[in-house]
Amino acid sequence: MKTDAQLQKDVMDEIKWEPSAKAAQIGVAVANGIVTLNGTVASFAEKWAVEKAAQRVEGVRGIAQEVTIKLLGEHTKTDTEIAEAAVNSLKWHVWVPNDIQATVSQGWITLQGCVNWEYQRSAAKDSVRFMPGVTGVSNDITVKALVEPNGIKDSIEKAFVRNAEIDGGKVRVATSGTTVTLTGKVSSYSEKDQAGIVAWNAPGVNSVCNEIAVA
Repeated sequence: MKTDAQLQKDVMDEIKWEPSAKAAQIGVAVANGIVTLNGTVASFAEKWAVEKAAQRVEGVRGIAQEVTIKLLGEHTKTDTEIAEAAVNSLKWHVWVPNDIQATVSQGWITLQGCVNWEYQRSAAKDSVRFMPGVTGVSNDITVKALVEPNGIKDSIEKAFVRNAEIDGGKVRVATSGTTVTLTGKVSSYSEKDQAGIVAWNAPGVNSVCNEIAVA
């Protein structure tokens, strides 16, 4: 098991290894496996990249994201400009339905609407979070599956067995109607995220509560 000092070094090295993040502006503190990220970045995309880099490190149990965004130069856009760009970006993404709406306040985008699959919901967020001027994204899009839930628990458990990135024996699946709850323990954030993605892929799922612990 890594000490907090070792974990801090590994996280800092991973952020330095990430070319889309400027490591000199990011501070890393660790206490009992919980990583606190702080500092200033020029875009929401860079903030997201820093967090993803930390999540990739083995031994990270949790992340407190305290990085702030300071827009400068070409990254500075008005809410009107961001809204116009967001509408076009959503329109031109093949996985995003046409009725998704985007509102902008002080650079923060809120997405609303309804889709049939989680991948469509994720695609909508991906299409706008990398734009200049964006300070954050609230994804309020709801998922309402068209198919009736049938054997969701069994299908997810079988998918875990097939997936090389997940130790299916350590993840428990519970279902209540169209809602899936995942519990258990895994060794990394990436494994936890992958388990959530797999669960969302099951036909009929409208909600996934990912309560898996990283240990």
